[in-house]
Formats: sequence, C-alpha cells, structure tokens
Amino acid sequence: MARRSRRSSHGGELNAWPGYVDALSTLLMVVTFVLLVFVLGQQFLSVALSKRTHSLDALRQQLAALQQTLSMTEAKNTQLNSMVASLTTDRDSAKRQADVLTQQLATLNGTIAEKEQALAAAGQATQSDQATIAQLKSQLEQLNQQLLAIGQALDIAKKDVTARDQQITDLGNKLNVALADKVNQLKRYRSEFFGRLQDILKNQKGVEIVGDRFVFQSSILFPQGSADLTSEGEKEIAALAHTFKQVSSQIPTDIPWILRVDGHADKQPIHTAFPSNWELSSARAITVVKVLIREGVDPHHLAATGFSDYQPLDQGNNAAAYTRNRRIEFRLTDR
Repeated sequence: MARRSRRSSHGGELNAWPGYVDALSTLLMVVTFVLLVFVLGQQFLSVALSKRTHSLDALRQQLAALQQTLSMTEAKNTQLNSMVASLTTDRDSAKRQADVLTQQLATLNGTIAEKEQALAAAGQATQSDQATIAQLKSQLEQLNQQLLAIGQALDIAKKDVTARDQQITDLGNKLNVALADKVNQLKRYRSEFFGRLQDILKNQKGVEIVGDRFVFQSSILFPQGSADLTSEGEKEIAALAHTFKQVSSQIPTDIPWILRVDGHADKQPIHTAFPSNWELSSARAITVVKVLIREGVDPHHLAATGFSDYQPLDQGNNAAAYTRNRRIEFRLTDR
C-alpha cells in the first residue's frame, strides 16, 4: 500500500506540468497582445504627430511671409506715428495758449467795460483816463491778433494731422496693392512654367496638371518601392530643371517663392527597405530635389515634403487608383 501511495503521489506531480505550461502560454499571449497594442498605438501616434508637424510647418511658412511683409512698413509707420504725435503735442500746446489768451481777453474786456462805465458815470474823462483806455484797447487788439494767429496755427496742425493719417492710409493701400501684384506676378510665372512643361511633356503618359500642381506618376520616375530614379526619370527631371531655370531667372528677387517637391504613395502596405510609406514618399521627394540642385537649381528655392498615402487623388481600391496616387508633384508657391 505504501508503494502504491508513493507512485500515485509521484504521478500527481507529473500531471501538474501541463497546467503550468498552459498558464505560461496564456501569460505570454497576454504580454504579446499588450505589446502589439502598444506598437500600434505608437504607430498611430506617429502618423498623427507627423500630420500635425506638416500643418505646423505650413503655418510657420505663412507666418514668416506675413512677418516679412509687415517688416517692410514698420519703419515708415513708426516715423509717421512719431510725426503725428509731435503734431498732436503742438496742437495741444496751442490749444492751451489759446485758452489762456481767451481768458486774458475776457479779463481785459471786463476791465475796459468797467473803465467806460466809470467814465460814463462821471460824465467826463480826464486825459489820463483816455490814455489808459487807449492802452487797454491796444492790448485788446494785440490779444485778438495773437488769438487769430494761434487759431490759424491750430488749423494748420489739424490739416497736417489729417494729411499724415491719409498718408498712413495710402501707405497701407499701396502695400496691399504691392502684395496683390507680387501674388499675380508669381501666378504669371507659375503659368509660364507649367505652360512650357506642358509643351515639352505633352505626349508623355503619366504627366498631368492638377490645379496649381504639375504631377508626375511615380511609375515613369522610380521603380516600384524604390527611391532611386530610373534613367528615363533622370532625363525627365533634368528637362524640368532646365525649363525651371529659364523661368526662375525672370522672377524678380523681391518675390519670395519656392518650388515645392511633394512625394506621395498609395495606401498599400510596403514591403521594401523603407519602414513605411512616409519614408518612401519623403525619400523620393529628396531624390528629385537633389537632381534639381545638381542640374543648377538654387537650393534656397527648393523644398522636399513627403505626404505618405494621406493625400490621394483617387479614393479607389484598385490598381489604377494606386498607380494614380503614387506620384511626385511640383508646386511653385510663395515662401
């Protein structure tokens, strides 16, 4: 009986191991699931942060353009405001002088009236009284002349202040006109640039104009999943650079502009050396920018951006839609 009991006990210890294995497997699956959720959360957070970063960069560019525009008028506005403040001070001083003279004039009029009333009551005026009255009348005339001069000075000051205000208004209007003219000039050069490209590439498949952007399908520039230009793609970008240099040489130096090169991908999962479509679209845009620089385009007027698959031209889920969404866009815009 003792031997059988020991054997049963030994057999019970061996039967406990499958339970331990199941528990460990369950724990491992839970940990794996938590890690997967964490990784997916990080990926979604990265995408959201990237989109916000692009939006922030666009807002910063707009803010820089506005700051540059405002700096053009700060000195002039400061000067005009200083002149208006000086004229306002002079006008206030003249008003105070006029008030003092008016009070003196009222006092002198009262004195003269009292003298004349006293003489009328006495019935006759001595030679001394007549001299006093003449002197008072002379002072009254002088005060009237001073008051008239101050009034004229006040009118002149008011006219100057009005003229300065009008000058500031005119300056603002001229600035608005100048900004509108710069925008129109940039539109004209953009139209010329796109027109020339359209003439050069009019028989090229996969090239189109969409709004204010010139679009190259990635299939004519890059192998699928790659950021290395094909030999044909090198020729296309070189031709574009040659045309762009001709147009950009005519753009005035005071117009802030850039040629933005935007890389776009489709929404299919990527299976190449790039971790995601973000890296692929950005790498393709950078490759095109490097070729443009090599062909002589000023790098100060170039920008490379990647949009991954979040700005599609076609919302479809077929091969044609994917092909259309894989593209490089060129946009001539203000900085």
